[in-house]
Amino acid sequence: MSYTIVISKSVQKQIDDLPNDVIERVVEKIQNLANEPRPDGVIKLKGSDNEYRIRVGDYRVRYEIDDESQLVQLLQCKHRKDVYRK
Repeated sequence: MSYTIVISKSVQKQIDDLPNDVIERVVEKIQNLANEPRPDGVIKLKGSDNEYRIRVGDYRVRYEIDDESQLVQLLQCKHRKDVYRK
């Protein structure tokens, strides 16, 4: 049971702007979400029914899971000081 990962252009740009050593780790974590959308260490964010985040060093990947259509929609990939600001 594999999920489809949806990455918008804005999130792809955020990933591309990360430091090179972080990009590899982030991409690996994102690819793992296809097989396990709720891995160990994932945190469900308050105020939303299906929004989660994973840590990659000082960076955070925010995403939503749609179990019915088996989609993982990436919302943000930023430094922890920036990711929770509206």
